[in-house]
Amino acid sequence: MTTRARHQPRVGFHVQPARIHGVWRLQPEPIEDSRGFFAETYRTSAVEEILGRPYSFAQSNHSRSQANTLRGFRSEPWDKLIYIPRGTALCVVVDPRPDSPTFRQHESFMLGDAPGQRERLLISRGLCNAFYTLTETDYLNDVSKEFDASVRRGFRWNDPSLGIEWPCTDPLLSESDRMLPDFESYLSGH
Repeated sequence: MTTRARHQPRVGFHVQPARIHGVWRLQPEPIEDSRGFFAETYRTSAVEEILGRPYSFAQSNHSRSQANTLRGFRSEPWDKLIYIPRGTALCVVVDPRPDSPTFRQHESFMLGDAPGQRERLLISRGLCNAFYTLTETDYLNDVSKEFDASVRRGFRWNDPSLGIEWPCTDPLLSESDRMLPDFESYLSGH
């Protein structure tokens, strides 16, 4: 009986820094065949190399939102790894860190389950992100620290000083997102 050496396919993902300092796009390199595809979307050692410090998951969150839902800008002291396995969402990251080279800037990413949208976003602690769902969407958010509501802050999704182009004018919002302050008040701690 002869044995054949198994071919081990190369799996992994491509890392691309975003324009906003502290955001990276993790783009999988899927292996496809008649059954579908397989893709590696995360590896601890790669994320630690990107961040330049230890990283591990402390909590994993899954939300499902109907189309036309906007979940507003939040800043938390933990790193986030975002993935959308079902649906389509426009994810926006704003940099509120005064000492950052991209302070006050924002960047938008279309994420989802369609080819060309299957990627993860790695967002460093201190940045703010929000997302708007174009279809019913599942949003997975793995974080490096357990949730603590006492340190969570945010600002209004449609603050005109940021100049964000949303594909909506009247999204579905939670009551807490409706009550968020403007960006300047957020920066001053009010």
